[in-house]
Amino acid sequence: MTETVFDVGMTCDGCANAVKRILGKLDGVTNIDTNVDAKKVTVTHGDAVTKEVMLAKLTKWSEASGKSVALAA
Repeated sequence: MTETVFDVGMTCDGCANAVKRILGKLDGVTNIDTNVDAKKVTVTHGDAVTKEVMLAKLTKWSEASGKSVALAA
């Protein structure tokens, strides 16, 4: 399993739940940990899903919601 961390401009539990719902639909994602205060999302996943695919899904949500999304450094 691989862990990928994203910086996501979440401001509330509604944002966190939306992120969990979006990423949870992807085959290969096994765990999603959201931290609204730190604005971090940690995704545990297998090789079936790439960070690029997850970032593309989150970017689509970002464009609709006005929230920022990026891979964590």
